[in-house]
Order: sequence, then structure tokens, then C-alpha cells
Amino acid sequence: MSSILIVTLEMEEVYQRHFTDLRGKYFPAHANYLDAHITLFHHLPAGESEITTALEKAAQRKPVTLKVAGIVHFGNGVAYRLESEELQLLHVSLQQAFEPWLIRQDKQTLRPHITVQNKVTNFKAQQLHEALSQDFTPFDIKTTGLKTWRYLHGPWKAEKMFPFITL
Repeated sequence: MSSILIVTLEMEEVYQRHFTDLRGKYFPAHANYLDAHITLFHHLPAGESEITTALEKAAQRKPVTLKVAGIVHFGNGVAYRLESEELQLLHVSLQQAFEPWLIRQDKQTLRPHITVQNKVTNFKAQQLHEALSQDFTPFDIKTTGLKTWRYLHGPWKAEKMFPFITL
């Protein structure tokens, strides 16, 4: 079997640092081998030229704005919930282009988020959710492009960046 490709949506550096710092603070160190990320597709085959072509085409657009709309407690972790109609439309378009290779998880409606804590007890996650929610105010972030990663059974290796057009 060929190696696995992951597709993420990249965010502006200031927000990348912010969410990565939160992961460093709240994610268990033994399991935190990734920077903050917004996963769009979890499992595509590497080496398919049609996937690269579709990503190149999809990046020929202005950056997508995301609303960081809330904080979600999902059992053993905490994530920031993202909202964007633009992103949903982009994701559906990519789902159509990637249809022959999609696993069940990647066929579902996108629920974009940035995980800042995972693999902890439900109690610990609930405490963090309550703490982060106390003074949370929704805010917008800009994205910079799409990126592919090779899955290395734990860590990810950056492959290729597909930058959005900046005007």
C-alpha cells in the first residue's frame, strides 16, 4: 500500500503560533508531536497526480476567513470550533475531486476545528473547557493555503504547500 497523505488548511502565522502554544500547554507531552492544524482530509493516497492537480486548482482563490466560533469539549479533549461557509464549499468541491480515494471519515460533512488538548481524562478536559470558555470571544482568522503531509504512523512530514492567491 502506498503511503498516506493528509490535507490541512494552513492559517496565518500569528494564529498558528497561538494554537500551537496552547497545544504545548495543554496536550500531554508524550502524545504531542504535531503543531496545531486544521485537517481537511485524513487519508488520501500519496503519489496520485489528480490529487495534486485538484489542490493546485483549489488554491487559485483568495484566502478563506474562518470564525473561531466556540470551544468544544469532546470527551477526552478540547478543540476550538471553526465556522466558514466558504470552507464548507471548498471542502465539498475537493470531496468531489477526491471521490475515488475517500475513506468514510473523509466523505462526511466537515466539522472544522483546532484541537488543543486530547488523550486526557474526561474530567481534565472538562476543566480546561470551562477555563477556556470563561472569557472566550469569537474571532476571525485568515488562512494561507492548503498543505499536504505524509503520515508517519504518529508524526507527520510536510510535503507540499498550495498557497492561496493574495491580492
